[in-house]
Order: sequence, then structure tokens, then C-alpha cells
Amino acid sequence: MENQVDSKKIIINNGLLLAGISILLSLIIYATGNHLEPHWSVSLVSGLAFIAIIVLGVKKFKESNGGFLSFGQAVKIGVGIAIVSALVGSIYQYIFMNFIEPDYMTQLIEVQQQKWLDQGMSDEQIEASQEMMSKFSGPLMTAAMGIISSAIGGFIVSAIAGAVMKKSEEEQY
Repeated sequence: MENQVDSKKIIINNGLLLAGISILLSLIIYATGNHLEPHWSVSLVSGLAFIAIIVLGVKKFKESNGGFLSFGQAVKIGVGIAIVSALVGSIYQYIFMNFIEPDYMTQLIEVQQQKWLDQGMSDEQIEASQEMMSKFSGPLMTAAMGIISSAIGGFIVSAIAGAVMKKSEEEQY
């Protein structure tokens, strides 16, 4: 029972930390005017933060659990951190797109249209792509896709971390 309390605390704290880092990074990108076409390094920093916070959360749980960690516990911690972060991130995204920068989607579509034109796509192809893009750009769909992709990423990272760090009481002897 004590481990459940520790795991919830670790999940929430690390999830909020990861969300805070992501939001701070997003605000920096917005303040510098690069929010429509961020540099590749932003994805690298975000990915490294995602991996580091999840691995540190799994490691912290192992330490607080007397040095023991099962594969399932690691996955639970990692997916939990990713989902908490994605939920907070979705709330921020909603606030950003509705209050901070209400024209964000329009601007993003314009940038994407220009990229399609530069690639030589026809007007019909661009129109079809826009229709497809609009189906997946609603606030609920965006939040759902973000949460699902975060959960999958959290599963992958924590599964690897769990496989490396797992230690059962039987292995001690």
C-alpha cells in the first residue's frame, strides 16, 4: 500500500515537472516568434526531457522501493508520468490556441499551404490535404492524439528503463 502512495506522488510530481518544462519551452518558442516553424533542436530538447524525466521517475521509484522494481511497476510509472504531462499540456494548448494566440491554427495552415506549394502540389491536392488536416485539428482531437501519443512514448521509454533497471527480491539472493 505504501508503494502505491509513493508511485502516485512520483507520477504526479514528475508529470507536472515534464509539463512545466514543455510549457516553458513552448512559451520561449512563442516569444521568439518561432512557434509556427520551430527549429529541429526544439524536438531534440523535448524528446530528451521526456526520456530523462521518465527514467528519473522510474529510478526514484526503485530507490524508494528498497531497490526493487518490477517491469510492470516501471511501465506504470512511465505511462503515468507521460499521461499527467499530456493532460496538463493539453490544457495549456487549449489556453494557447483560444486566448494567447487565437489565430494560431489559421497561421499554421497558411505556413503548411506554402510548404505544399513549394513542393509542387496541385490545388486539388492542397485542398484535399487541408480537409484532412481540419478533421484532425479540433481541440478534442488534438488533445486525444497528444495524450495517446504521450502514453505510447511513455510506454516505450519506461519499458526499456524497466527492462534495464528491474530487480526482484528473488534476484537479491
